[in-house]
Amino acid sequence: MVKHEDEKHEHSEHHFHNQDHSHEHAISHDQHDEKHSHDSHGGHDHGGHGHHHDHGDMVGDFKKRFFLSLLITIPILALSPMIQGFMGVDWRFAGDMYILFALSTVVFFYGGWPFLTGAIGELKEKNPGMMTLIGLAIAIAYGYSTMVVFGWQGDQLFWELATLVDIMLLGHWIEMRSVMGASNALEQLVKLMPNEAHRLDENDQIQDVLLSKLKHNDRVLVKPGEKIPVDGAITDGSSAVDESMLTGESVPVEKANGDEVIGGSINKEGSLTIQVEKTGEDSYLSQVITMVKEAQESKSKTQDLTNRAAKWLFYLALAAGLVTLFIWMLLGYTFDVAIERMVTVMVITCPHALGLAAPLVVAVSTSISAQKGLLIRNRANFEGARNLNAVVFDKTGTLTKGEFGVTDIVSSEGYSEGDVLTYAATIEQNSEHPIATGIEKEAKEQDIALGNLADFESITGKGIQGNVDGRKVNVVSPGYVTTNNFSYDQQLFNGMSEEGKTVVFVLLEDELIGMIALADIVRETAKEAIASLKENGIHSIMLTGDNKKVANWVAKQLDIDEVYAEVLPDDKANQVKKIKEKGWSVAMTGDGVNDAPALATADLGIAIGAGTDVAMETADVVLVKSNPNDVVALMDLSKKTYRKMVQNLWWATGYNIFAIPLAAGVLAPIGIILSPAVGAVLMSLSTIIVAINAKLLKA
Repeated sequence: MVKHEDEKHEHSEHHFHNQDHSHEHAISHDQHDEKHSHDSHGGHDHGGHGHHHDHGDMVGDFKKRFFLSLLITIPILALSPMIQGFMGVDWRFAGDMYILFALSTVVFFYGGWPFLTGAIGELKEKNPGMMTLIGLAIAIAYGYSTMVVFGWQGDQLFWELATLVDIMLLGHWIEMRSVMGASNALEQLVKLMPNEAHRLDENDQIQDVLLSKLKHNDRVLVKPGEKIPVDGAITDGSSAVDESMLTGESVPVEKANGDEVIGGSINKEGSLTIQVEKTGEDSYLSQVITMVKEAQESKSKTQDLTNRAAKWLFYLALAAGLVTLFIWMLLGYTFDVAIERMVTVMVITCPHALGLAAPLVVAVSTSISAQKGLLIRNRANFEGARNLNAVVFDKTGTLTKGEFGVTDIVSSEGYSEGDVLTYAATIEQNSEHPIATGIEKEAKEQDIALGNLADFESITGKGIQGNVDGRKVNVVSPGYVTTNNFSYDQQLFNGMSEEGKTVVFVLLEDELIGMIALADIVRETAKEAIASLKENGIHSIMLTGDNKKVANWVAKQLDIDEVYAEVLPDDKANQVKKIKEKGWSVAMTGDGVNDAPALATADLGIAIGAGTDVAMETADVVLVKSNPNDVVALMDLSKKTYRKMVQNLWWATGYNIFAIPLAAGVLAPIGIILSPAVGAVLMSLSTIIVAINAKLLKA
């Protein structure tokens, strides 16, 4: 950053197309009164291992519970008479059942605790799922087996309880390890604001105070490179302010006396004195925080495929168990025989394979996605990506690189494009302005050797000036050229300006030798992504806070038909809602703070990895490589993952379809009753098949 004040890179009206940006600063007070409960964004919470705990601790907790329970399961299996019978050995001794009971109690309460508390959570929400199914199976197995140890007639099922807890803990550990933790988007938003501000007293003395101490009409000093701490108006100074993260405006906005600034934006060059206008909840950033919070709170608890399967199996287990009890009693059998049949049915209904069916696919899918540069944060919404009808793209930083690049170099007669670029890049090397950076980068790419620069200065209203190899060079704005009556190709200039390009003019010894046009560079990968989406019948929409000229030029480059420009963050979320109201499944792709409410509102929020932490924390999927093409790859992987999950659930539950009637005793009249030992073999087989099938998932 150029520190000395006199070298502020004015370029006068450097980006002449800088229309009235007042729309960027208008604060919407619409606080989303209606709760858009149809926003499907939640994902199951796995019963209580919720959003408030550190995700790493949760993964570690499941891992610890799994290994300890697995260790205790070995003596439980060795002490179980049923397993001994299956192996053809007899290791019985006096009091062995009490030791078995004690060990199983540890596994039930320690290993099974997350499932028991999760089941209570799901039942409170009247939304039974995986946790309720597991909780039911282990509670019945433990309760019944305890009764058998203390005198009830029948066979205890402690081995079934222990293996079920182990496999479910393993499944959850695998899944949690491969999927990122809950969002802390709001914490990231808060981090955007500096903690302190330089408040000026009546004598213009600086006092560093906490933001919370600032009041309406206080004056604060913002030095070059600092974040602006509050929403307010400039009372002294001028500078270029980078608002791209907040508003989507790709070009730093030139600000001077009387202009409004937004808290959280970055002061690039000059020192500014700002009068505080909005603090606390009234500020722009606080409004964005409120929108994100409301969008997240109002997401319905979309359950993923496994949870939906578990919900039906839970109802099936209850129904099958009660019907079994009723029929066996009706047939005149004793209550203990009927209870044993009922318990066998209800325990078998919770298949061990179901606990691994999804987590193994998730682990393989997450591994593939990581290799492809896709970071999956919300599995339920990732599964839904296969049904998308529309993808909404933010422009700056998503479809474009979010940085200036040279698009056109026009030289006057007698000079080459190389001459124009050499002089411009040499003089621009002393400036940190984005236009300077773009011109320097172009010179570097063309391998142009820069001249010797002397007497560099920035002159208000004239742009920049210096001596290059002893010759006077100026890089100036269109306003300067017009004022000084230089003649140039106005038709060409107007054509470039209509495309939203920023144009600067290069003068050599006060003679116009050419002009350079710059724009936010469109990503090549964005063109490919839009074309692929069109082929798949998916609608592409651009939604940006940038101005219409720039947005339309980018849309034309990419062949996007639907464009919404100059959109506030509040309206971005509303626009996504409007698209969803068509009955469409919508993905939102963005990289800035201004995209966060829309990312939270969409069916699938996709963040570009080069973007802000806020966008990444609000999204369901992060594209690590910042490649829009990965949106297409993501949808393809979602389809393949879902297909593999469905196959696995059929393998897992197919075992049940076969085993439940046998366990209930349908073939008892002809002497065939499914023994728990055979049940265990079937269970193991389905688990192995599920594991192999998951490994067959290919990108």
